[in-house]
Amino acid sequence: MSTVQISASDVNKLRQQTGAGMMDCKKALIEANGDFQAAIDYLRKKGAKVAASRQDRDSNEGVVIAKTTADGKKGFVIELNCETDFVAKNADFIAFGESIADAAVAHAPASLEALKQLEISGVKIADLLLDQTGKIGEKIDVSKYETVEAEKVVAYIHGNYRLGVLVGLSSAVDGSDEAGKDVAMQIAAMNPVAIDKSDVDTKTVERELEIAKEQIRAEGKPEEMVEKIAQGKLNKFYKESTLLNQEFVKDSSKNIAQFLDSVSKGLTVTVFKRVQLGA
Repeated sequence: MSTVQISASDVNKLRQQTGAGMMDCKKALIEANGDFQAAIDYLRKKGAKVAASRQDRDSNEGVVIAKTTADGKKGFVIELNCETDFVAKNADFIAFGESIADAAVAHAPASLEALKQLEISGVKIADLLLDQTGKIGEKIDVSKYETVEAEKVVAYIHGNYRLGVLVGLSSAVDGSDEAGKDVAMQIAAMNPVAIDKSDVDTKTVERELEIAKEQIRAEGKPEEMVEKIAQGKLNKFYKESTLLNQEFVKDSSKNIAQFLDSVSKGLTVTVFKRVQLGA
């Protein structure tokens, strides 16, 4: 039996993430030796309710800002954090975040560390972050920086700067701006794990199959049927969790691949990034 001490706050955190009962969550954490992901998998195998997002609700405050270069070939998204919602909604704080994103667009730094070494009006961003911390009285920092490069990149900011998406399309065609925004909104809402089936990492596929088999066996299905039913569940996972196979939110008669093909033959997504505040 695990000797790891499971606190009430840990149990509550898992309960908020999954929607499972307090006792189920405590047992899952004990069985998982305190490992949250393993505890979530344990609950899924046991059939306990698990929220689709699986994201910690105890998120940091701040803003997420996404922008593209003028030619639409590159996109950048940053997450600027603070401690309170009051500061996050302040116009000066948002403008500061915009200035950092503008610096990223202008110089295309290769990493978060490189971004912080860029200068705005002659002062390094790293020093400006410290200055803001001193002025505001809260810890101010850039925690995430992502870039995308493609023939056509579209940026989208959702929910009052709480989520930013960059989506790269295979070509810049008539209607690609609007189509890119529609796909970016899809990514914001549906949080796909990959572009297509082939892009899902092996560990995720193996875990989904394992969970499916445990669920099927728990239902008392014959062993010779387990593999076939599990593959069916995996195909459902692909449909729900990979972007091109997801049902298009704006038109349920099409998936995303079909929607893009209707905009321009062969148009597809080559890359995307989704940054959610505190996630």
